[in-house]
Amino acid sequence: MPPVVFSLLIANALVFALQQMGVAHGLLMMMLWPLEGPFAPWQLVTYGFMHGSIFHLFVNMFALWMFGVAIENALGSRAFTLYYFVCLIGAGVIQLIVSSMLLGPGSMPYPTIGASGAVFGILLAFGMMFPNQTVILLFPPIPMKAKWFVIIFGAIELWSGLSGYSPGVAHFAHLGGMVFGFVLLQYWRGKLPVKPRRRLNL
Repeated sequence: MPPVVFSLLIANALVFALQQMGVAHGLLMMMLWPLEGPFAPWQLVTYGFMHGSIFHLFVNMFALWMFGVAIENALGSRAFTLYYFVCLIGAGVIQLIVSSMLLGPGSMPYPTIGASGAVFGILLAFGMMFPNQTVILLFPPIPMKAKWFVIIFGAIELWSGLSGYSPGVAHFAHLGGMVFGFVLLQYWRGKLPVKPRRRLNL
């Protein structure tokens, strides 16, 4: 278990425990609120450590463990930490834009929580770095190559976001995590106009 993935698992579990101990009201300003609500810049990070249910926490942490271990071992802990938080913050930025567009006059602002944006960025990295690695879906248990796994999940999120399916789920935040992760990986690969100081062989 690499150190950053382990630390993230522990941190998310501890914050969820605090939520269950009746201090959720004190954590309201950790959630990501729309710009029209009680937004604060630090929420672009803190929202990713809060979850709405034990199932929400389990799914995100299971995916973080399942795919994040390989990514941290490949990138190194420092680069993985940067990648994780770029995806998390990028997902938050996209969510702020979308929530501002959808929040009509007289509507009540609602917050966003969860590490899903960063997790979807990790899924994208796994699909790009290990495209032919076989993964198995949980529901249903169908084996497929990682690249198809990522493409299918990305397509489902895009369709869900555009169609309004599964309201209450931040589909565009998930896509935002994938987009920001893709851009950072391409930067590290030296495939953007701005070149990195040290190119990574990914």
